Amino acid sequence: MRTEITTEAQLRDLLGHPMQRAIDKERQRLAPEHRDWLAASPFCLVATSDAHGRLDVSPKGDPAGFALALDDTTIAIPERPGNRRADGFVNVLQNPHVGLLFLVPGRGDTLRINGRATLLADAPYADRMEVKGHRPGVILEVAVEQVFFHCAKAFLRSDLWQPETWRPDAVMSRAQIAKNLERPDESLEQIEAHYGQQYAQNLY
Repeated sequence: MRTEITTEAQLRDLLGHPMQRAIDKERQRLAPEHRDWLAASPFCLVATSDAHGRLDVSPKGDPAGFALALDDTTIAIPERPGNRRADGFVNVLQNPHVGLLFLVPGRGDTLRINGRATLLADAPYADRMEVKGHRPGVILEVAVEQVFFHCAKAFLRSDLWQPETWRPDAVMSRAQIAKNLERPDESLEQIEAHYGQQYAQNLY
């Protein structure tokens, strides 16, 4: 039997209401604890939506502290070379609202930041975002509207950080996936070379 939920009242009947402390932890400005987390985080997920509500989530990763806390209400994230699809950035041009989830490896809790984004081709602080001699070509600057820490339950349930549960060979290699779905005219050896040492050498 398939029962669709169509109202918040139905949803609350099933899930209940949040505890007051879950509501009260939300802030509109960065506290020192939030800044410390950003300084330790090497990875975040950026969620965006276009003008019609179609969503995209893009991973961003760099040495820890890559997302700069410019002040108590503004952070900035550098863009690095990729496949040039720029789906999230195109979305930001249509709808500036973004959701960010910052991870610290080994930690189950995460930092959530929601706000309004602006795309910059350059900024006075761009030199601070340089890695291996490369400045970012695009910067995502976010005006913070909501910031709070999220609990570790999802990470605990999934055993995400437990190496003994990791099974990277449970699915075919990235090269084999590319051969099957994206680059059928190239040999597997060529694709494996692309995703090997050459790939790591061209991160910046």
